[in-house]
Amino acid sequence: MSNSGKLIIFAAPSGAGKSSLIKKIIEISENKLELSVSATTRLPREGETHGKDYFFITDKEFNELKNNKAFLEYANVHGHQYGTLKSFVDEKLEEGIHVILDIDVQGFTQIRNTIENTVSIFIIPPSFDELKKRLTLRGLDLDEVIKKRLENAKEELKEAESFDYIILNDNFDNAIEELSSIIFSENYEYNSQDNLNILKDLLD
Repeated sequence: MSNSGKLIIFAAPSGAGKSSLIKKIIEISENKLELSVSATTRLPREGETHGKDYFFITDKEFNELKNNKAFLEYANVHGHQYGTLKSFVDEKLEEGIHVILDIDVQGFTQIRNTIENTVSIFIIPPSFDELKKRLTLRGLDLDEVIKKRLENAKEELKEAESFDYIILNDNFDNAIEELSSIIFSENYEYNSQDNLNILKDLLD
């Protein structure tokens, strides 16, 4: 794989604000960053475009790609298959574009030892109360789904220390500043101990 671009892996529990951070960091990157487009077997939602939001394919097509080892990582989420196509990522990196991979912990464990020039970032919330509040305010999920997401968050947070960086999303602007420094500056140092302490509090 070419060293021209970096593969930047983002993971976080649901409700930690990962999508908003990714959207903003791409916006301010001056075309140096792109979000990887995943393949999925689920149907398009209203307003979604094939090739821009996802590559929408059938289960048969997905399984053939899987058998041909065409994915960097893949997972089954809520009964649908999702995967990151090697060809898409390779092409962008060779063009010198940094590629953001928005995946879950399961996907990260599949690829963390297989690709060079990778930066992995785990986003944490300031507290479980704040995480619950954010999930509730989104208004997307029923109470039992929120409860399940919070249970999953506990499990996902246990893997946070295996990532290169743990970033606290308490103040949005501060989190963006830290992310910009990590992605675009070679010699960035951040206050990892504070964030580790918050992670430990979340796991207690």
